[in-house]
Amino acid sequence: PMTSAQKEYPTRVSCTFQKKKGQIVLDQLRTIDKARLIKKLGAIDSKDQLEVISILQRLFAF
Repeated sequence: PMTSAQKEYPTRVSCTFQKKKGQIVLDQLRTIDKARLIKKLGAIDSKDQLEVISILQRLFAF
């Protein structure tokens, strides 16, 4: 999920999406069925994508 609330947590990635500043909240991951996805709203830039991947790797490391 994404939020416009700015909190400094290690599991949040700050980004700009559709000209709005916000954060990707990786500590609140959810699974959803692909059938519920209606349309793609956009994409985050590659720098933010790499940061998301890095944090997820640390979260799921054993």
